[in-house]
Amino acid sequence: MGVVRKKLLLVDDSSVVLMTEKLALSSAYDLVFAKNGLEALEKASIERPDLILLDVVMPKMNGFETCKELRSREETKTTPIIMVTTRGESTNIDSGFESGCTDYVLKPFNNLDLITKIRKYLGE
Repeated sequence: MGVVRKKLLLVDDSSVVLMTEKLALSSAYDLVFAKNGLEALEKASIERPDLILLDVVMPKMNGFETCKELRSREETKTTPIIMVTTRGESTNIDSGFESGCTDYVLKPFNNLDLITKIRKYLGE
């Protein structure tokens, strides 16, 4: 029996960012994708990811709102959530942590830095 791979939910309205994350992470993890906050909530509920990478600026529901909602749900209240965003201003970073995120990564991200953070939060 093979090793059980951890599952990551990647949430971003940019297909370029999702492709970049996919290239960086697909060899090590099972990936699930969502294009906005509402889709992320649905996928998180069904897929039960081990970790979530969450964009901030998205249509329908932004990352802060999505993060707060994920934290209010039993199945995702302790799931590591890493915000991945171009918004590096301290007010945005503060908003991310206030909404319940575990960590914050700025785009464009360094793949090795991102993978290092993911491994840390997955206990690998």
